[in-house]
Amino acid sequence: MAGQKRTDIPDETLAGQFDEMKKRHPDAILLFRTGDTYMTYRQDADKASSVLGIELRERPLPDNTTIRTAGFPYHALDTYLPRLVRAGLRVAICEQLEDPKRKKKEADGLDTSGPIKEPIKKENDMPRKKKEKAPQEEPGKTAGVPADGENPKEKKSESTSHSAGQGDAATERKPREPQMVTVNGDKVTHGHAYRSNVNPEDWYFTARINGQQLKPQKMEPADVAAYDKKEIGVPELMQRYYPTKLMPRVPEEAFKYPNGLAGPSGPLTVDKFNVYKETDETRADYGRYKFYAQVGDKKMSAPASRDDLNAYFDRVATPGQLVERNFGERLHLPSHYAQFRLPDGIDPKGVRVAKDRSDGKWKVSADLGEGLGRTSKQEISFDDGYSLFKAKSATREQIAAKYLGGEIAAMMAAPLSVEKSASMKM
Repeated sequence: MAGQKRTDIPDETLAGQFDEMKKRHPDAILLFRTGDTYMTYRQDADKASSVLGIELRERPLPDNTTIRTAGFPYHALDTYLPRLVRAGLRVAICEQLEDPKRKKKEADGLDTSGPIKEPIKKENDMPRKKKEKAPQEEPGKTAGVPADGENPKEKKSESTSHSAGQGDAATERKPREPQMVTVNGDKVTHGHAYRSNVNPEDWYFTARINGQQLKPQKMEPADVAAYDKKEIGVPELMQRYYPTKLMPRVPEEAFKYPNGLAGPSGPLTVDKFNVYKETDETRADYGRYKFYAQVGDKKMSAPASRDDLNAYFDRVATPGQLVERNFGERLHLPSHYAQFRLPDGIDPKGVRVAKDRSDGKWKVSADLGEGLGRTSKQEISFDDGYSLFKAKSATREQIAAKYLGGEIAAMMAAPLSVEKSASMKM
């Protein structure tokens, strides 16, 4: 058709435009309007074909190379765009600018006897389209049909560039369907992976919870490959990179002090617990976030792990639980030592805690029995020694498992060494 000839652009030209736009929008799927079709190329064509189930084609170029393409009719944009968005992809729609000469000819030939009251002028053609599109956002009003008979639904996709969220909102103005709902009733949307602009080898995952943007997390290469193959989706990536967002929150009453703890000789009280950033430049942990706790007459601080910080701010762990994890050794809590166990088959009688005569320090070692041998000697901390000998909140087996667990596991996994002894006949 004559109309298509005026708007079609050769694939080699669009491929060049695609490469140029991809540098500016590396994390978006680029859809190019060409005639009555939306086309995408190269890696974007692979993704669009996989998500939408449309055919992936190889088209020849004048330089004897080929390019991967995928496309769909322009009137199917309202169907395919939400599907790309729900798959966690950003989309940029690239519309062709009309030839001014053709635009003038069409404007001169328009019948203005229809419902449009304002005269059509070349310089304000685009603002007129925006005015026609705006009433579609209000269900109670209907937009007038243009005199040239063009369907208003076709005009709402005519914009220079859309983000995925903007395109979807302009189309339907409906709340985005959540990709998942947490146990707390929070709605997860906009979950997607994207390539870093700084280092293209790095990929990041991010999402929104109840409309609030989460801090992007760098993905493991195995997760990137699995996500690309659709072996894992947004729920699995949320569990991996934002686990505390999916855990049930504890009651707010748990953060009202004091909190109770089971101490070695009776209940303990957590009178204060908070988070702060170390500002002393002379300390080795300068700039790190730390927990501060006041338990009875003891005031303690310790660097906080990322998981524990998230658990605190997401309110999925109580101050008492965080004190157990980070200060259990200093408080000689039985619950701290309960996590350490020797592997099955190790005789507790082979564990020895004694003062080393060479340096006067208390150390732990273990005899694993015939064929396995004895472990090295490892120095124990003052608090662990106090828990073992004074508070009686730890056992020798637990101390051995804490300091020798990795070494014992490696020795048990190694082949048995059998010593042969020569026998002599009398």
